[in-house]
Amino acid sequence: MTNVAEQWGINPQQFWLRGQRPEPVRFDPATGMWNVYGYPEVVKVLGDPATFSSDTMRVVPAGVLPRDRNMTEGNLVQMDEPDHKKLRRLVSEAFTPKVVADLEPRIAALTHELLDAAVERGRMELVADLAYPLPVIVIAELLGVPSSDRDLFKQWVDKMLEFAGQFSLVKKSAEQDRAIETALAQRKHLTEYLTAHATERARRPREDLLTKLVQAEVDGEHLSTNEVVNFATVLLIAGHITTTMLLGNTVLCLDAHPEHMARVRADRRRLPGAIEESLRFLSPFATLGRATTAEVELGGQQIPADKVLMVWIAAANRDERQFARPDEFDPTRDPNPHIGFGRGIHFCLGAPLARLEGRVALDILLSRFPDLRVDPEERPEFIPSPNMTGVRKLPLLLS
Repeated sequence: MTNVAEQWGINPQQFWLRGQRPEPVRFDPATGMWNVYGYPEVVKVLGDPATFSSDTMRVVPAGVLPRDRNMTEGNLVQMDEPDHKKLRRLVSEAFTPKVVADLEPRIAALTHELLDAAVERGRMELVADLAYPLPVIVIAELLGVPSSDRDLFKQWVDKMLEFAGQFSLVKKSAEQDRAIETALAQRKHLTEYLTAHATERARRPREDLLTKLVQAEVDGEHLSTNEVVNFATVLLIAGHITTTMLLGNTVLCLDAHPEHMARVRADRRRLPGAIEESLRFLSPFATLGRATTAEVELGGQQIPADKVLMVWIAAANRDERQFARPDEFDPTRDPNPHIGFGRGIHFCLGAPLARLEGRVALDILLSRFPDLRVDPEERPEFIPSPNMTGVRKLPLLLS
């Protein structure tokens, strides 16, 4: 598993998976961005939102991405304080420990239903049969949109993630322009879909999260339709994609290490440790964007104000200054202070739900299929984007 990148052909830009250790902070003139790779440096950036703003669109040249306020209103990922805190508070009650814990029976029932269908076929492709539909059904039911539309969601999101190149602020390319155009078109499909549901909720409220967003007030004012839709877009996409990658990556890691698979099978109390280590070893969201609000020193480098930073969480999780034997998959690693879910005010809102879905689904999967293993005749396929690390296809043998 040390050479997992070469073994399975993971995007060559993810060099940290190949044991390479760059300097913690460096400027890339080809992209016009600063890259932050070191663990303490990444933690510093994520812990100082006043200096390292989430509103990267503020400094991205207009010729690279369109300046469309309709796309940014209500986008929690791009928000700074105090607006971020106000909006996040609106849905935090939907992800409290009790609410999440109460979802366990539904997650278990869905897992069994999805695995029943796979049994009838006699084989399984993990992503299509379980890792994608399970979390997307859960988040769709929370939001109140039809989970039966999940094939549409997958079509739109998959096309958003097709670009496998290196994004640049200074050197445009036809490939990058096409990728941006495709992503914006797919996002438009999703926002139009959610706009229709939000408009319907204004007329006919229900007991769901989308209705709560439509009815919510911030500083005495209701959210605009754009704010509701962009917020719901983030929840729908982020609410399933991390869990999809978490499930696939954990199965892949355990399969590659039969000794750890045997220990987890024998003692399910080891399963959470395996999940946490997979989040470190193959971090689903590899990077986050930030923008400096003032000149700052970071990792021995002076970074001017109004510069874009790519904050590489996945590389930081391989920093040997923080993790002993960083290229070794070790589910017994304790402590394991990985930052696979981020850090600071933007720590993943759905992390408790993702962990629960992972634990419940993998526990049932391992119980139902004692001989479960990756099909040696079919190579796993990874998401092509260098900004994400996760399988998009993982064929399994059930017996």
